[in-house]
Amino acid sequence: MAETLQAPLATDTALSSSAQEKHDHSPDVSKRHDPEAASLEKSVSTEPLQPEPPFPEGGLQAWLVVFGAWAGLFAGLGITNTIAVFQSYISTHQLADYSESSIGWIFSLYTFLAFFCGIYIGPIFDKYGPRWLIAAGVVCVVAAQMLFSICTEYWHFILVFGVLNGTGCSLLFTPCLASVGHFFRERRGFATGIASAGGSIGGIVAPLMLTSLFSNPSLGWEWGIRIYGFLCLGLLSLALIFVRSRLPPKENASIHPDPKIFKQKPFLYTTIAVFLMEFALFIPIGYISSYARAQGFGESFSFYILTIMNAGSFFGRVLPGWYADRIGAFNTNTIATFLSIIACFVVWLPFGHTKPGIIVFAIVIGIAGGTNISITPVCISRLCPTESYGRYYATCFSVVSIACLIGIPIGGSIISACDGDYWALIVFTGILYVLSFVMFLVAKSASVGWRLLAVY
Repeated sequence: MAETLQAPLATDTALSSSAQEKHDHSPDVSKRHDPEAASLEKSVSTEPLQPEPPFPEGGLQAWLVVFGAWAGLFAGLGITNTIAVFQSYISTHQLADYSESSIGWIFSLYTFLAFFCGIYIGPIFDKYGPRWLIAAGVVCVVAAQMLFSICTEYWHFILVFGVLNGTGCSLLFTPCLASVGHFFRERRGFATGIASAGGSIGGIVAPLMLTSLFSNPSLGWEWGIRIYGFLCLGLLSLALIFVRSRLPPKENASIHPDPKIFKQKPFLYTTIAVFLMEFALFIPIGYISSYARAQGFGESFSFYILTIMNAGSFFGRVLPGWYADRIGAFNTNTIATFLSIIACFVVWLPFGHTKPGIIVFAIVIGIAGGTNISITPVCISRLCPTESYGRYYATCFSVVSIACLIGIPIGGSIISACDGDYWALIVFTGILYVLSFVMFLVAKSASVGWRLLAVY
């Protein structure tokens, strides 16, 4: 199953020389002449309006942080991007007597906790930095993999994969992504895209690796999972060594959630858009392998299609990060969401039952989903000071975690209601993407008005 700036409200801060920042803040200039509006915004904002310090935008230490975040997200998001393999395997082996919906709760609980726990992890990162959070994440994730290998009962999977693994990944996501934002501003989209591409590489390597290990009679499930756990240990050790924050700790900051930030309309609308987008995204991530098997394709192909999706996701994370710094993070995310709508209604629904159709769908949804995952943190970063990014990112994804919790089980219920047919699930996924697309437009308009071509 992740993995960063001044809010448009903060218009009294020092103006940057970049063209994008001018676009970002230009709609709010008029508010400087409106004392009542300025007073309202100051009461809504929970952060002091102060100029941010200059960003390195590169250098050895900055790129080592990106590398460490890449390694951490390879392990953390790599697990997230591989849940379709786990779901497909245990539904035909250890938990063959359970329904798709029941099994789906294991992985929904995992994704829920992976994001919901961030409601405290984000503020803790802002106050104390990433080191101890990542160390705790390493212990939880590696222990979960070792225990996962010997799970046999339903409640075993709930506790080990759902609770322990989910909590461990949550301890990794926010520190890895937020630390990159401490070193980059103008190139934040590109740097974040490179770091989050680790999750795509993990999603490519893990299905191929696990499929090979599971089919080996001398290794099988138990040693396959353990070997993957050792790989995660090595990668997470690199994250522990290299990921660090740059800004000084906010010693007087509270580690408790602050719901007042939802009074900022751009942030509220962005959270709703991301909620709907993640709700839709985890359906193909969770069911693409089961869907392929239901269409008559073999077990090997059903695992490989997930690898194809993650290969598309790799390009969707790295390349859009480069042009998001030029056309705007919100514009990039909106385009990717529209591409997901096309993937569902033009490719998956009419042609998904054919091998070319499902391969094209996996590539397109992988590219679009990879863009959404890597650029969403950058969108959130445009709505807050960098020193408070951990809080804003974690608060947003704590709400989004509810979508992750209910998405896969609802998908399983839809499949069961249609007697194993997936057409309703595909339509449902497409509608969620349509609603997310609309909310991204609304979120942008709340910041810059209804100027579709504005760089934001």
